[in-house]
Amino acid sequence: MSLDFTNLIQQRRERFSVLEKEITDPNLFQDAKKARGILQEHARVKELLATVEQLELARRHLQENEELSRGADAELAEMAAAEILELEQKIPKLEQALHVGLLPAQPDDDRDAIVEIRAGTGGSEAGLFAADLYRIYTRYAETHGWKMETIEASSGELGGFKEIIFQMSGEQVFRKLRYESGVHRVQRVPATEAQGRIHTSTATVAVLPEADEVDIVLRPQDLRIEVCRSGGPGGQGVNTTDSAVQILHIPTGKIVRCQDGRSQQKNKEKALQVLRARLLEEKRAEEEQKYSEHRRSQIGTGGREEKIRTYNFPQNRLTDHRIGLTLYNLDRVMEGELDALIGALETAHVQQRLEEAGEKG
Repeated sequence: MSLDFTNLIQQRRERFSVLEKEITDPNLFQDAKKARGILQEHARVKELLATVEQLELARRHLQENEELSRGADAELAEMAAAEILELEQKIPKLEQALHVGLLPAQPDDDRDAIVEIRAGTGGSEAGLFAADLYRIYTRYAETHGWKMETIEASSGELGGFKEIIFQMSGEQVFRKLRYESGVHRVQRVPATEAQGRIHTSTATVAVLPEADEVDIVLRPQDLRIEVCRSGGPGGQGVNTTDSAVQILHIPTGKIVRCQDGRSQQKNKEKALQVLRARLLEEKRAEEEQKYSEHRRSQIGTGGREEKIRTYNFPQNRLTDHRIGLTLYNLDRVMEGELDALIGALETAHVQQRLEEAGEKG
């Protein structure tokens, strides 16, 4: 059954007219957070209305070509039939984009993200897999023009990571990466395995929306900040400067440490960023639990304990367990080609939200 979105689209057109006036207001940037929200909403609504226009045009072309395909001119009929096939593939994609655009924006979609990768079970092989995941996200960020900045890194054996925490900033970072939170499992033959046996190990990924100072207020009396000497490999600069910063959030007991930069002030700022992100994640999780305690998302809770994906190297196979998707292009995924996978997860998420909206309606 086709749904009629005429009223919703008209509401977005009216809202766009209001936003057009607001973004030309010379006083807009007196409130930086409000300005950012207005500009982001303007971009979203503009994109939605462009999709509406493309969809309406495609539907008109389809109707015209269907009429031509039934005409007496054989050559025109053949050309029309070819275009019909293209339009029949294009229209569902535009309809999906329309549905996405009409859904209420999720609060964190346009935020940057703090990504934490930790080696799980599997010894040194888990550390190597953690490094592989970091490389995947690095390549993915490069293709999208995102900026990455390391906050904290702890090396494991054989060149992997026990833990690495980094910031990713750019357009719709959290919207794209939100589905990466959870336990990632790898099945492959380690380089150190003489018998050629397949080894299973895991790494945990947490993707946290970056919190603004207004989202999470950190009171000085709630923080215990310690400065200590940076350790680990990296040259004399790392070994001789008291630049490492450790912050304890007394009310929650959360501890964040940052020693990646040589500047004490910079490390303090990065550590506070991570602390805010973790506190925001905890706050949102509590709110979500109260709001939908009776229902678990089919896409997954984003919990760190949840096994979300298996990377099987012998069969070049990747399986996302949340949506039952299996791809045989693991070699390409390892090079950062995540768009097909993330697109499938986004589609499933949108479908779920549409079903929930229908139930509420």
